[in-house]
Amino acid sequence: MNNEIYWEKALKQTEISIKNDCLFPLKTIDITNEHYKSSDFIIRKLDNTIFLKNRIYGPKPNPFKPWDKDLEIDSIGNNHQLILNKYPVQKGHILLITKSWKPQNGWLENDDWLAIKKVNMDTSGLWFFNSSKEAGASQPHRHIQLLRRDSKEEICPRDRWFINLINSKKRGSKLRKNIIAENIDINKDSEYLYKMYIDLSIKIGLGSPKTSKKPKKAHNIIMTNKWMAIIKRSNDHVHGFSINSLGFAGYLLVTEISDKSYLKKYGPEKLLECFV
Repeated sequence: MNNEIYWEKALKQTEISIKNDCLFPLKTIDITNEHYKSSDFIIRKLDNTIFLKNRIYGPKPNPFKPWDKDLEIDSIGNNHQLILNKYPVQKGHILLITKSWKPQNGWLENDDWLAIKKVNMDTSGLWFFNSSKEAGASQPHRHIQLLRRDSKEEICPRDRWFINLINSKKRGSKLRKNIIAENIDINKDSEYLYKMYIDLSIKIGLGSPKTSKKPKKAHNIIMTNKWMAIIKRSNDHVHGFSINSLGFAGYLLVTEISDKSYLKKYGPEKLLECFV
């Protein structure tokens, strides 16, 4: 990928914000081999669990209005801003936020998809959105997240699972019944992406902006250059695990309160079923 301006800015700003003590990368240890023998999940143990204990969900304080200038990457059009995630899961973990207040649990608008499209044309990767606290969101101000990937990198551990879901259309398991995915052409315009989002929302039972003021259920959205998926959620915490979009992408985070014996006995996919 050439001339990734946003990515280069994110890396430079990361160094600045760490020096200014404004960025706190999550310290994790890969423990996959202790609990799981396949490659479709990566399981990591969180070292600094104080982060989870001190997370605040609510309108006060709102870290995005105003956003921390030490985390600022670039302005995207008139209505969106790129900033660094204060608690990154990887270096250069990017947030696309609305400059003015927009609810996280409301419908994404065409303007949001236009901003996503503009960023993705420059810096691409794994996009994800957690619609509410029940879906793993930590803030109610609209924010969409991006983990940058280069063209040779695996987009996420569950990439093949989502591709198989699209190709098979079988809905036997509880997980498959609550996840809908479709191939996309990321090079098309934002109206196309918005329409795909609305069509999938209707099919999975979230409703649409024409019928509901906000989506009927908490949900996650995951998007790559090749597919978009929506996961309908029932809750956020089960067996001591907190799951957001990344869990369904194949990244599981274990903390000191997680029931690791359940994970080892039943496996990650069975665990995900508890959240849909």
